[in-house]
Order: sequence, then C-alpha cells, then structure tokens
Amino acid sequence: MLSYNISRVIKARGIIRPFAYLSKSGFSVNMASNIKNDALSRVDLAVVEKLCLLLHCSPNDLFQWTPSGEMIDDTEHPLNEIRRNEKALDIAKTLSSIPLKKLDEIEALIEQHIKGK
Repeated sequence: MLSYNISRVIKARGIIRPFAYLSKSGFSVNMASNIKNDALSRVDLAVVEKLCLLLHCSPNDLFQWTPSGEMIDDTEHPLNEIRRNEKALDIAKTLSSIPLKKLDEIEALIEQHIKGK
C-alpha cells in the first residue's frame, strides 16, 4: 500500500514546529494539519511540488510503500525504493546528543560529501 510519510522528511529537516512552518509557508490551516499528521488521502500535484520545493526533496521522499500479499517477496520491484523501515530519522534530536568535538568531524564529513558530488 502506498501512503504519505511527510513527517519523516519534516523530522529529517529538523523542523520542530511543522504546523507553524507549513502555515507560514502558505498552506491552509486544514492542509498544514493534514500534512503534519500524515492524514492525507489525496493531494494535488501542485501541493506535492510545493512540498518538494519547500523540503528540498523528491516525491519519492514523501511516500512510503508497505507491500501486501504476493508482493512481499519481490525484492526486484521498483517500489522497494520507497519501502521504509519503522525508524524515523530525527536529525535534530540525534545531533543534540553528540559531543561538540564529534559535531566538527561530522560537519567536515558532510562538507566533503557535498563537494564530492
């Protein structure tokens, strides 16, 4: 089953108050609430595009796939690219627990990775 998992991207981006962030970014109160709570069933492509631009991600990052029935063993299926594990990345929480010396090392690794693109 395909579903939205926008909260995963929001956490990864370190957005602490997603409702306020989405509201300030031009989403209606109702839409911001639905996005924050992963309570979307249908979304216009213009909204998907706006989320992707705002969160600096691709549509694949906003979806997750949970296989059902006969698809469980098909490891070659392209939908496996958006199969997510249960653990949601909370980068802000993770970074806040790392000693400052290690943060310098992590920052250097990130810069090195970005320059290596």
